[in-house]
Amino acid sequence: MASWVLYDLANTIFSMGVVSLYFSLYVRDAVGPQRADSVYGVITAISMGIIFVISPLLGAMTDRARRRMPFLVWSTIICCACTVLLARGSYLASAVLFVVGNAAYQAGLQFYDALLPEVTTEENRGRIGGIGVGVGYLGSYVAVGIGLLFGTKDKPLLFLIIAVAFMLFALPCFVFVKERGNPRPRPIFGITMVRESTAQTVRTLREGHKYPGLLRFLVGRAFYTDAINTVIAYMSLYTVNVAVSTGLTADKGEKSAQLILMSAITCAVAGGFAWGWIVDRIGPKRTLAWVLAMWIQTFALAAAVGFFHLPLGWLYVVACEAGIALGGVWAADRPYMLRLTPPDRVGEFYGLYGMVGRFSAVTGPLLWSLTTWLAVERGGLPTVTGQALAIVTLLVMMLVSRRILRPVTDTARDWAALESAGVHAGQPAGV
Repeated sequence: MASWVLYDLANTIFSMGVVSLYFSLYVRDAVGPQRADSVYGVITAISMGIIFVISPLLGAMTDRARRRMPFLVWSTIICCACTVLLARGSYLASAVLFVVGNAAYQAGLQFYDALLPEVTTEENRGRIGGIGVGVGYLGSYVAVGIGLLFGTKDKPLLFLIIAVAFMLFALPCFVFVKERGNPRPRPIFGITMVRESTAQTVRTLREGHKYPGLLRFLVGRAFYTDAINTVIAYMSLYTVNVAVSTGLTADKGEKSAQLILMSAITCAVAGGFAWGWIVDRIGPKRTLAWVLAMWIQTFALAAAVGFFHLPLGWLYVVACEAGIALGGVWAADRPYMLRLTPPDRVGEFYGLYGMVGRFSAVTGPLLWSLTTWLAVERGGLPTVTGQALAIVTLLVMMLVSRRILRPVTDTARDWAALESAGVHAGQPAGV
């Protein structure tokens, strides 16, 4: 269990260090502050579009394979190799490397989440998942600390250190997590596998009524992960622009962004542990509802900072609320998904779970980019005001998500009994 949890720390080093912080700043340096949002949005959308297309296939492959761990190992190696090479050649080459590396990281998340049943029981799943989230966000300290220690000017050095740290902290998971293994492995490569896996995914979507709440949960998840993935990608740029609008230089703005992100991380660590305990006490559904309500409040305040040019200190409040809420999302929605998943199809269903998350990570940055392009580049509004408008779109997504998820129950299913009855449950939970 401890080794599985440690991988959460490892991949968060990449998520915070590359996706949330230093690569977006690298793009800002390369194309300028006015174009940074739209350009970074397109790059991120391309990367997430790739993983969106292949997520169900990857999930089906892990269900057929003897073990899931080799998939996690290779996705991590590819991600780290691409990260080492960032900012060492042309801007275009770095953009391509980011697309591939981020896609590999996202694939690794899917394989990692599917290992949760191997290290938990139904009784402690929320607590263990919450510990993973809490410990995972310690990786954000590592990522931000790298920038504070070495500065943010030498991007190639930053990316090298991040890649090495990612791999080192991932190694215990590769070595010590033991899988029960698949008693009925099948071929995982070839046209037949692709055809069968694709047909199975299509059949699952068509027969969603057999899995009460599954499709509704996935649709609701698309909206809230859309908002969260987008704010993770742009929080650094927004913080720097708010700081600059208050009169600070860009360099001081970047340092302020790091400090504000540190406060968010601190709250996310505490939030992960606390929310995991709450999940085991009241269930993932009620926990997630509370978390989404906190996100709604957070986005409202974040938008107000940009619209009304509030002092930079308000972003510390936003960061703390976002950190607590962020820890709660991942502590609640992984156990929630497992409640809706037959145990023999965890890989496939987590492929759909991952596909939804990746779809939202495509549409979110594109919507943000479109909003800021219309408001700033075409409308002539200040950059911070355009970003505040984009945050309002995230607020709307959270409201929609909360409404969609309301009917979905998290009651544990007796899959064996339901299979023998020829149906996967009664229908009152919503589809």
